[in-house]
Amino acid sequence: CWPKKQKDALNPDRRDSGDRVIWTSGLIFGKGEGIVMLKTEYGILHVKFLPDCAPRSVAYILELLPLHHCAGCQFYRAESRGNSWDPLGNHIEHATFGPPFALIQGTLEAHGIQFEEIPIEACHTNVRRGSVAWVGSGPEFFISLANHDEWRKTYTVFGYVLPEDMKILEKIAELPTISEVWSNINVSVLERPIPLRFLRMKEKVLEK
Repeated sequence: CWPKKQKDALNPDRRDSGDRVIWTSGLIFGKGEGIVMLKTEYGILHVKFLPDCAPRSVAYILELLPLHHCAGCQFYRAESRGNSWDPLGNHIEHATFGPPFALIQGTLEAHGIQFEEIPIEACHTNVRRGSVAWVGSGPEFFISLANHDEWRKTYTVFGYVLPEDMKILEKIAELPTISEVWSNINVSVLERPIPLRFLRMKEKVLEK
């Protein structure tokens, strides 16, 4: 593929590859571009994409943008920073690494959109506060409330929430939850899942 500046960064030229994966010819976003809104009832999160290292992931999200309702897309797990990470997401010395695990988890499997597993992409970065990443090959995903250096480069990070919107996620992390055990791990599941959908930005956002 080759780097290509798009006229409309959120409606790029697309080509079908041999394995039926839509790709974007090395899509490049300029400063303030490639940002979408992730709408929840608790506020709107502005998410900056990383198409240079996670093109397949970003291509799938772009498919969700035209949908009037992202039926099935929701947050269902919410875990605060607890006593293990400070407000900036830094791990507190001698503290455990959870639970709680400082993340908000959900699914982006929209009804009516066929989801094909996304292989791990080349975003060689640790999960940081605000990182948006797949759980495995998707469509389950999470947004981190902390710097998870202990996870190393296990997950494909395909975007990040702008810092000024993290307070919305912190609010969600304090909502009522139910304790469950997944594969011998204690997790906190929201009593009431939170529907979400992606929206196009009406204006460019200046990144800080």
